[in-house]
Amino acid sequence: MKKKILLGTTAAAVIAAGTFGAVSANASAPQAAPAAAVAKKAGADNDNLRQDTHLTIEAATKAAQATLKAAEKENQRVSVAVVDRNGNTLVTLRGDGAGPQSYESAERKAFTAVSWNAPTSVLAGRLAQAPNLKDIPGTLFLAGGAPVTANGAPIAGIGVAGAPSGDLDEKFAQAGVATLND
Repeated sequence: MKKKILLGTTAAAVIAAGTFGAVSANASAPQAAPAAAVAKKAGADNDNLRQDTHLTIEAATKAAQATLKAAEKENQRVSVAVVDRNGNTLVTLRGDGAGPQSYESAERKAFTAVSWNAPTSVLAGRLAQAPNLKDIPGTLFLAGGAPVTANGAPIAGIGVAGAPSGDLDEKFAQAGVATLND
């Protein structure tokens, strides 16, 4: 009798383990959704998706090089940064002889320009009404940053630092923006 109970208990344990394993395997590997359902979810009429316009690395490099050339024509030693819509650096070029502070300043100006979709010279003027703007991390409210837009929306920012004035920095940043519009 004890042998039958022991065999019965063992058989039940083996069956339970097999069932548990099958259930676990199914739970960890969900079945793929039907193709029609996936296509509908990814369709243009889905309110959960948004399509953005982004600057390619090639375009960002072209803009940075044009910006640096504009500064070199005027014998200015600058750094140039191009950031994407989210403020992530795409390209940074440090020109020959540019000061050590110019690299980070260029990135921060580019970030500030794209964040507010305005040249940083305009934003610097707003500090009188809202002095706390300068406390936002990663920003720099000095002339030298210019937004890059597509259909009126910001898609990138170009920042320049190192020239003797912010007006020159911004002039060179605008040269980079103009290159993208050609």
